[in-house]
Amino acid sequence: MSDLYFGTDVFSELDRLQRHMSSVFNGFPSSLRSSRAGTFPSLNIGTTDEAIEIVAFAPGIDPSKLELSIDKGLLTIAGERAAARPAQEEGARAYAQERFNGAFRRVVELPQQADPDNVQARYVDGCLVITVGKREASKPRAITVQ
Repeated sequence: MSDLYFGTDVFSELDRLQRHMSSVFNGFPSSLRSSRAGTFPSLNIGTTDEAIEIVAFAPGIDPSKLELSIDKGLLTIAGERAAARPAQEEGARAYAQERFNGAFRRVVELPQQADPDNVQARYVDGCLVITVGKREASKPRAITVQ
């Protein structure tokens, strides 16, 4: 027999503790480059020798409603995604809704080698692909030994 007694089920207490800890740390990213859960649109950022590529996963958005700007090394992606609701009977209420809708804005700090005058953006299969060229001085180059 154990001397330890819980007034309720142990597993429900562990579940309550996990929910409490999640709510306490929910607003804090796990690293400087990560964002909090549920941030829209999700981003992938990568680099090559020639450019920096940002892919924003934004399905269901009219590309003409997207706004992109670069100012002082910050790339801003803004827009709005309309609610997509199937035809419902009058008085029906949603049971669960996981799809984000509404206005959004994401800001990405670009590295110093980014060239704000050399930017291209295209919308392909629900993804906004932004390519920011690098400055010539920052590109790798071979040096000949004499």
